[in-house]
Order: sequence, then structure tokens, then C-alpha cells
Amino acid sequence: MDTSKKLLEWINKTSEAEDTIRLQPANFMEATLNRPPKLKEGDNLPPLWHWIYFLEAKPESDLGRDAHPKKGDFLPPIQLPRRMWAGGRFTFYNDLVIGEKAKKITTIKKIVEKEGSAGPLCFITLEHKIYSKDEISIIEEQDLVYLQDQQGSKSLPLAQNNVEKADFSQEIYPSAILLFRYSALTFNGHRIHYDLDYAKNVEGYDGLVFHGPLTATLLLDLALKERKQPIKKYSFRGIAPLSNLDCFWIEGKSEDNAAILWARRKDGVVAMKAKADF
Repeated sequence: MDTSKKLLEWINKTSEAEDTIRLQPANFMEATLNRPPKLKEGDNLPPLWHWIYFLEAKPESDLGRDAHPKKGDFLPPIQLPRRMWAGGRFTFYNDLVIGEKAKKITTIKKIVEKEGSAGPLCFITLEHKIYSKDEISIIEEQDLVYLQDQQGSKSLPLAQNNVEKADFSQEIYPSAILLFRYSALTFNGHRIHYDLDYAKNVEGYDGLVFHGPLTATLLLDLALKERKQPIKKYSFRGIAPLSNLDCFWIEGKSEDNAAILWARRKDGVVAMKAKADF
């Protein structure tokens, strides 16, 4: 499927946002992860926690069916109704410091339409450049995918089970409270994380959906605890949903100057793969 000329007009469109890396959201994030809030001003912000800053708040009248902002403003007017955060890649240059100001510049880098086995797809790649003290701190590439509604069976396809032998592992016990607090902290209105009827009857999941970026954060946090080295690069890719508040495992193995990571569901299916370079 060729990407339409109208969609291509959105490529290289940019937006800017400024924020202060405030202490309260960082300590709220610690509490959300069930940790005592010990961070203080002047501390480095843990990697991937920049997602709790630079937030956008649209009026409810400007939201779409899924409670994301309506398309056609910054993001192009893609007709496919379902949106997923498919993955991302990060290069870390300088730490963000709690208490300091920061700026984020977002650019639409790529739009690709495809025909998949389950119907049409549209992929968008966003580039986020985050600056502090006029120096680059993080470059992030974020992959979004838009899909059509589920047809027929409501069960989503499973990924092939390719679980490797883990050097380290941690079991995660999701709760509706955890999903709600992370949604609130990131001002993520996507209804699949808190509206059970919507998640099941509209988007075809078997229950509430665990956040992809939260899974990616937990995987990187596990690797940092294990390796105790500064992170240079990180990437993750969502493969299958974590849903219905089922327990799952975040796991990994060391490999030279890297950690190979994955999230494994209780049925053995790999839900996310990631890699951290130190």
C-alpha cells in the first residue's frame, strides 16, 4: 500500500515543549513502583522517566474514541481507529537533573502504510530530542502503529514462544491501582488501561492492558540493577499484549557490554524484547 500524498505532508512536522524536571512527579513515580520516595533535587532522573514530563493536556472535547488527542492536529489524520506504542530506541548523552529545566523537540520522521495479515497498518516514527542546559540529553525514536478494529474473534494473535535462559528474573504482579497511577502520572488517557468494557468489547483484549512504556521501564530498571553501569543505548519492541492483570516475568541475560531483556507472560509468550547497551 502506497502512503498517500496527504499523509506524507506531515513528515518533518515539529512541535516543542518545555518543562522543569520537578521533584514531585519523580517521587510519585517511585511510589507508583512501590518504592519509598528517596529522590531529591539535584539527583539524576532515572532513565525513561522523562515520560512523566512534557505532558499534553487536551480538553475532553478534543479527544478521540480511545481518549487520545484527536488525529489531524500534530499527528496526521489516519483513518485506522486503534493505536499502539510499538517500540522505541534511545541514545543517552547527558543525565536529566531533578530541578533543572528541559526542552523537548518532536519531529515526525516517517510514515509508512502497509497491508498486514490482519488488515491495513500505518506506522509512524517520531523523533524526540530532549535538551537540558542547551545540551542534548536524550534522543528517542518512538514507533506508533495504527490498526483497524478486530474482526470476528476477539482473541489477539500470540507471538511465537522464543524464551531464552535468563541470568536474572523478577516476577511482576500487576494491579488496577498500578495501571491507574501510571496512566495518571503520564496523563495517558488511553482507555485500554482502565476501562475494562472498552478494552474487551471495542479493542478486543481479554482484560485491562499493561502499559508498554511501563514494561520497557521495568526491563531497563532490572538491567541497571543487575549491571550497575551507566546506560548508553536502549531499545524495545512490543510483541504481544500483557493483559487481564496476569502476573508476568521481566528477565534478561548479560552479553559483553549489553543486556538482552524480555518480558514473559505466564503462558510462556514473550510480550516484549529489549536490549540495553552499557
